[in-house]
Amino acid sequence: MTVRTAHYPTGGGTKPLDLYTGPRSSGPCVLLWHGVGPDERDVLAPLAREIAALGPAVLVPDWRADLPDEGRAHLTDSLRFVRDHASDLTGCPGPGQVVLAGWSAGAGAAMGVALHPELFDGWRPAAVVGIAGGYQRPARTTGTVPLRALGRAVTPVPVRLVHGTADTVVPCDASRELHKALLAHGWDSELLEPAADHAGVLGCVYDPTEQRCLPGVDASVRDGARATARAVADAATAAGP
Repeated sequence: MTVRTAHYPTGGGTKPLDLYTGPRSSGPCVLLWHGVGPDERDVLAPLAREIAALGPAVLVPDWRADLPDEGRAHLTDSLRFVRDHASDLTGCPGPGQVVLAGWSAGAGAAMGVALHPELFDGWRPAAVVGIAGGYQRPARTTGTVPLRALGRAVTPVPVRLVHGTADTVVPCDASRELHKALLAHGWDSELLEPAADHAGVLGCVYDPTEQRCLPGVDASVRDGARATARAVADAATAAGP
């Protein structure tokens, strides 16, 4: 496993983005967004490592939801950077071969991109993976509510949803509702429900003292990350050339 850090341009500066590549990286890469905790790309490290071990290269940027635009510039700038430079950074195929994944608020942000390609020069992700997300609030990438935008005349992309049945932060019903709506609108959607909580799907536990998610050591927590990683890797494999 190789982990290195690049920087994507945003505003008048740059922000860090970690790249995870395994011994047999292949197929579309994965752009993976964290949730609303500011600059918490490290929270996704256990999951990113598990995904990369299965094949896809993974790119995890920092972004901040506590800015006036609620993170929109950071998210969209990181997306454009990966879209335009993923091949140079990781050896992934060219534009269009990026699986867009996100956890919590990052999941809604990813779904928003798939529903509004006109905001991204017509670009579409190869697939979307929503992890423990809520979809009844405006996506931080577009400002529109994903569940209300499903009737738009856009070409569907494959969607894979992962949501722990023990999640009390964002109940699993949020993903069940989106899954049902996607199928009703003709999208290719699958929902995986591991026995995990909001942090467990990442292979993490929430530490109230630190007020952040930390890597879990319990086998059942690590199993949650493996289940999520398999869903992401399978989405990348299915979307690959």
